[in-house]
Amino acid sequence: MKKALIVWGGWDGHEPEQVSGIFKEVLEQESFEVEVSDTLEAFADAEKLKSLDLIIPVWTMGRIEQQLVNNVSAAVQSGVGLAGCHGGMCDAFRENVDWQFMTGGNWVAHPGNDGVEYVVNVKHSSSPLVDGIEDFPVKSEQYYLHVDPAVEVLATTRFPVVPGPHSLNKAVDMPVVWTKRWGVGRVYYNALGHVANIIDMPVVKELMRRGFLWTAEGKALAQRSGSTEAAYSGMADNQL
Repeated sequence: MKKALIVWGGWDGHEPEQVSGIFKEVLEQESFEVEVSDTLEAFADAEKLKSLDLIIPVWTMGRIEQQLVNNVSAAVQSGVGLAGCHGGMCDAFRENVDWQFMTGGNWVAHPGNDGVEYVVNVKHSSSPLVDGIEDFPVKSEQYYLHVDPAVEVLATTRFPVVPGPHSLNKAVDMPVVWTKRWGVGRVYYNALGHVANIIDMPVVKELMRRGFLWTAEGKALAQRSGSTEAAYSGMADNQL
């Protein structure tokens, strides 16, 4: 049975406890053993983190001790998956660039705030994570992020939708869903999820479910490769 840890907290406006409950239900339906914690001290036991298959942070605008970030980073580098959404993962710890490097991006703005109507454009490529999913509308915050150019983008949204200081720039397609690698670990992020009812949308929940499964599979694949250091020795991406 695969093991997952969900750690929630930070700004209450993102309904972290409710979002964590949805994630727990999704994982249990996939036969995960799920631990849920409301303290960052859940990241204190480095060896325990390495024994997991998946870590899900649901923590917005907090501060974190560097050693706790180091522990999560080491676990992911060893093959443990990391997956999350919205501010719960990519606006978690604004002061910690190591966290941002690992997760692939960080929030900087949401022009128009909550209630903006926009379209999520799915990019059909080599990734099975979006197979059968078509473009869909959302009425929520539209995240503008600073994004790692190494990520594989699976969905985007077009800016600008509402006026602001960014409006006179050329139109841009901002990543909404992406994956990346951190060591031999898999990382998955979805910018949707301002409040729990957005995560509970069938298409968003399905995207998260697929992301959880994909990231959690990475550890076993890395172990079967014969070396958790494979990512540093030139192993082809499609082998992980």
